[in-house]
Amino acid sequence: MTSRRARLAGALAALLLLGGLPLSAQTPTDLAGTWALNQQLSQFPAEVGFSASIPGLVPGPTSGGRGRRSGGGGRPPGAGGCAPDRPCLPAYTEEDARRSRFLTDEVRLPPDRLAIAVTPAALTITPDRGAARTLGPGRRDEAVTIGTVTVVATATWDVDHWTVVYTAQAGQLLRYTYTVGQSPRQLTVDVEFVERGVVGDRVRRIYEPAPTGEPAAAPTASPAEPSAGRAPLLLPPGAGGAPSRPVPATQAPAAVDQRPDAPLKGLTRLGVVLEGIGADAAKCGLKQDAIEAAIVKQLTDAGFRVLQNTDDESYLYVNINTVTASTGLCVSRYDVTLYSHAVAPLGHTASAVELQVELLHRGGLAGGGPAAHADSVVKNVLDYVGQFAARVREANK
Repeated sequence: MTSRRARLAGALAALLLLGGLPLSAQTPTDLAGTWALNQQLSQFPAEVGFSASIPGLVPGPTSGGRGRRSGGGGRPPGAGGCAPDRPCLPAYTEEDARRSRFLTDEVRLPPDRLAIAVTPAALTITPDRGAARTLGPGRRDEAVTIGTVTVVATATWDVDHWTVVYTAQAGQLLRYTYTVGQSPRQLTVDVEFVERGVVGDRVRRIYEPAPTGEPAAAPTASPAEPSAGRAPLLLPPGAGGAPSRPVPATQAPAAVDQRPDAPLKGLTRLGVVLEGIGADAAKCGLKQDAIEAAIVKQLTDAGFRVLQNTDDESYLYVNINTVTASTGLCVSRYDVTLYSHAVAPLGHTASAVELQVELLHRGGLAGGGPAAHADSVVKNVLDYVGQFAARVREANK
């Protein structure tokens, strides 16, 4: 019997060598190279991201410390902590929100070029106009720095594809699956938003080998927020907004100012736009006129000339979305963003186009009873406005 098994094993080996059976499956190095996005074959949903509605929850305790925010100043009076019938709202920090937004923006604005390098010890992914990241294959919960944020990531190779899982914040994961097809040769990038173990939005992008002679992707500014010395993220224009004066085609490009917060220099006038205050917000004590007046006063006191309800030039955009639970609990997501406008060519356009430029952003989450909720939200919003004003003052010294 042993001799018979040996003969069968020898025959199988011979078939493999003669090409009767495939010698091996795909290997990680099949993904290596520079890839170009195929716009026609890829998916571009109007909106993707994690869920923002969290009704029926109460804030959980936070540990405090530098850079941590409870969003609503801790638990509301009488909340009584967490219980089986009163689930806790995770203690998200400002850093968590920034990380989640960074990763979500990468999905919303996919790179046109993607360079992948594979070695036995590292997987390096470099998008054009994005931040490179190097992962250790097989390492779980590895802290990886991507641009201005640090993300916990796990990269694994499984038969014919790479899977990279990024932790945005507690209960929120972004799962990337990279697969190469040979006929035709294409790189498929599947992205899944996983929230509390449930798969939500899915996006598929198709890349093809970049034509020879094109430069490989190089890391540039991160999509979440401009860091010191980097150009700000350029986004499609929002609702209205006048473009800055275009640069004549014959004019030589000016040198790039790479000093910290260079895009904030010379900023003295700001529009103010407040949106999102609906019926639920009113139930929770949030009033449009009062919040606008507080923001305008803070900016005026900081030395800005303020133009209300306009986005014709650089402007501060404040969005507050509030939901109420059947128990009366109020939960608000608030975002404060400083925008400006520019006219510039893109890598895929033949001429300059109007763009909306995000200069600064902060956001948070607050939950509590109606009596104290409005004060908590307004306090945090004004805190962000004050931080922005301080950044502008420092840039103009």
